[in-house]
Amino acid sequence: MSTIRKTLTFTDQQDLWIKAQIEGGDFTNESEYIRHLIRQDQDRKSKFQDLKIAIQEGIDSGVSTKSFSDILRNVEVQLKADGKL
Repeated sequence: MSTIRKTLTFTDQQDLWIKAQIEGGDFTNESEYIRHLIRQDQDRKSKFQDLKIAIQEGIDSGVSTKSFSDILRNVEVQLKADGKL
């Protein structure tokens, strides 16, 4: 994978924050920290897009004929089957 050099400008406060993350041992250099933030943002936006799609699918599916109690029972059965309850 090729890399591209970028020039970024930060406030003094932001620069101190970045340096603190590196000094804390979480990252070895500024580039690594910035790449980490970009990956987090990409992941967050991907999850948000998935959620928007799921919400739209729910809206498009129409009104359910199931009662709230039926839904809770189904969730409980699934959680037990998954070993989460």
